[in-house]
Amino acid sequence: MSEHVGLRGRAWFQALAGKDQPRTGDPGSVLTAEAQVCSETAIFLCVVPNPDSRFPCVRDGQVGLEEAYALATRIREAIDDDRDKPKAEKRPIIAIIDVKSQAYGRREETAGIFLAAAASADAYASARMAGHPVISLVVGRAFSGGFLTHGYQANRILAFDDSGVTIHAMHKEAAARITRRSVSDLERLGYQIAPMSYDVRDYAKLGTLHKLLHVNNPIEPTESEIVEVKQAIADAVADARTGAEDLGNRLNSPAAKETRKAGRTVRTLMEKQWVTA
Repeated sequence: MSEHVGLRGRAWFQALAGKDQPRTGDPGSVLTAEAQVCSETAIFLCVVPNPDSRFPCVRDGQVGLEEAYALATRIREAIDDDRDKPKAEKRPIIAIIDVKSQAYGRREETAGIFLAAAASADAYASARMAGHPVISLVVGRAFSGGFLTHGYQANRILAFDDSGVTIHAMHKEAAARITRRSVSDLERLGYQIAPMSYDVRDYAKLGTLHKLLHVNNPIEPTESEIVEVKQAIADAVADARTGAEDLGNRLNSPAAKETRKAGRTVRTLMEKQWVTA
């Protein structure tokens, strides 16, 4: 897909939250708003490119220092505001994902991008453990530390079944260099080994996704598609509220039991050793 990273994120934030501008005090790359999802109010979060950012690496859709800390701040605000509410009344937190990666610039590394990313990931996890249903909607790319920082700690992950959606630890070119293969060789391996594939349908086989959604044009959704996606989010929220607050559903899903048998076996053996140690 030749479309610019972030176009899908902004389009779906506007479609679902009805806004496309940052809140006062937030960087231009972080969009936050409250909006209705069926019968309740949810908090929507999205990271988009900011051509005017003082940090060059985030101008094309990476998650940097300001983005990570802004996300953490808004999520922590929600946790504090809803602290005394019963679990059933705590607002859902919806992360809309279309991010290139985390910012790799020298400035970001010097200023501690790892701390900023950890602050955001911890905020998402803390919200989940505090009883907020955290739902991620992957509408475009979800790469590397960008996804770890923004959205991976969700109770449930939804994604579009679309060729423009990729969920992976590394971009193809980087993965090819690390594994000392050509990109074409890497793509061939992806057909045989699901975790190496860049196809979202193969990613779904790992058991991490809650559901794949279908839209005809992710950049220009129709009214009926917006309604369907809102309903899918509402269903995921309801499912999250009935489940555990940890991420065990990813390991124990039917897809994981089928595709990740070796990993599950190793985990079981390690747990036995730790218990008896």
